[in-house]
Parts: sequence; structure tokens; C-alpha cells
Amino acid sequence: MVVGPWTPTLVGSIAAVCTTGAFVPQVVRVARLRRADEISLTTFVVFSVGTFGWLVYGLWIGSIPVVGANAVTLGLALTILGLKLRFDHRARRPVAGADAGNAPGGRDVTPPLGP
Repeated sequence: MVVGPWTPTLVGSIAAVCTTGAFVPQVVRVARLRRADEISLTTFVVFSVGTFGWLVYGLWIGSIPVVGANAVTLGLALTILGLKLRFDHRARRPVAGADAGNAPGGRDVTPPLGP
């Protein structure tokens, strides 16, 4: 097996594509379902801060694979965070015309009384 000076960069680039690409299905799912209640806000905030740190580190050492992967990953993570905040906020707002005990949208689902 021939190992050249480019091998670490190749391995790092392949790993970056795999780990960064893993977030794409999550972004698509959250956007398609228009809900993100199963996404942990704390996890994605901490993850985004860590990814930003890796991005700064990559810039510091001049590593294109580290910078590229973490820039894209940070963009995807922030997209998920933004969608979560948007959809969670929307889910907490009361539906106009809805009362407690009635169906969403204000439809009265109380069964009629009497014969």
C-alpha cells in the first residue's frame, strides 16, 4: 500500500463528507414535516458552538478540509436550529377560535345532547 503526503487530507475529506452529509436528511425531514419537537435545542446549540470552534481551529491551522466541513456542518446545524425555533414557536401559539376541549381550528366536537 502506497501512502503519500496527500493521504491524511484524503481520509479527512472522506470523513468530513460522511459526517457533514449525515445532517442533510435531518434538515430535509424537519423542513418537510414542519416540526422539530423531537430535536434537542440544547444539543444543537452546544453542537453548533463546538462546530464553530472547529471552524476557527481549521482557519487557524489552515486546513481546507476542516474549514470546509465545519462551515457546511455549522450551516446545516444552524438551519436545523432556526427551523426548530420557528416551528416550536408556531406550535405554542393558540389556534384562532379554538377553545379548550374543542378540536384545533375552532371546530366544536362536542356531541349533541338529547335524542
